[in-house]
Amino acid sequence: MSRVIRIATRSSPMALAQAEQVAGLLAAAGAESELVKVTTAGDRWMGDLSKLGGKGAFVKEIDRALLDREADLAVHCLKDIPGDIPVPEGLAFAGYLPRDDIHDAVISRSGAPLAELPAGAVVGTSSVRRTAQLLLHYPHLTVKPLRGNVNTRLARLEDGYVDVLIAAVSGLHRVGRADSITETLDLETMCPPIGAGIIALHCRADDTEMLDLAKRFDHPETRRLADAERAMLHALQGHCNSPIAGFARTEPTGRLTLYGKVFSADGSRWLDSHQWGVPEEPQALGFFVGADLLRQGARAIIDAIPH
Repeated sequence: MSRVIRIATRSSPMALAQAEQVAGLLAAAGAESELVKVTTAGDRWMGDLSKLGGKGAFVKEIDRALLDREADLAVHCLKDIPGDIPVPEGLAFAGYLPRDDIHDAVISRSGAPLAELPAGAVVGTSSVRRTAQLLLHYPHLTVKPLRGNVNTRLARLEDGYVDVLIAAVSGLHRVGRADSITETLDLETMCPPIGAGIIALHCRADDTEMLDLAKRFDHPETRRLADAERAMLHALQGHCNSPIAGFARTEPTGRLTLYGKVFSADGSRWLDSHQWGVPEEPQALGFFVGADLLRQGARAIIDAIPH
């Protein structure tokens, strides 16, 4: 490829690490690239994300850079891309990198795991998904809103603003802070967000050269898992304050399986569904799990949460 590929990315340390990873893949394929750093509305705003329209606040400006031809390829955490609305017209998913660890980790100032922390210990998180599951499984803890990138949140932990943080294992590895992990939570205790651990590549739908190049990095199994999870999320039509969680896996037999959960904001009510499907139809499995959760009453739980 003769042109220099402009990679649009958020300017946080984790996002830059992800973009550098993609730049390395491009270099190995013989393509030169440069980073286009974008500070998104979600990065600038430290308040409630729902006031900015939810997670889309992390991707809108990057998508606009692609559409305005200021960039050629965007690197996103898939979990930050809204699943209740279609990808903006003119853009396409160009590829998914192999999935990283989907677990959440505990970083405790005292070094104690969650179950051993004293009553009233403060956990810093602004994630509605993490908050609901913490309140469900660790009712003795207090949850305090805390936003910012991983390094910012770690600094707030160190200065005593909170006693504990919850962060994605994959993200801590990407920024070189895996050594700070106190414990890794099992998936039953802390079900991950849709798209956890997946780096997604976006480009313009009419850029066939970029689509063909990105296809070299696409991981078919990860694409299947992403399609199943995002179909479930689309079926549920949640909003930015909806504690929705889930993950798909390929079993040793080759069957695709999908776990889905919906929580009330305080974790006092929750629904789950676990179904199987064929790997050739991941979206059908996702819609089936979404429909099962709706049948159980997910719509009422989602709509009862202010947004």
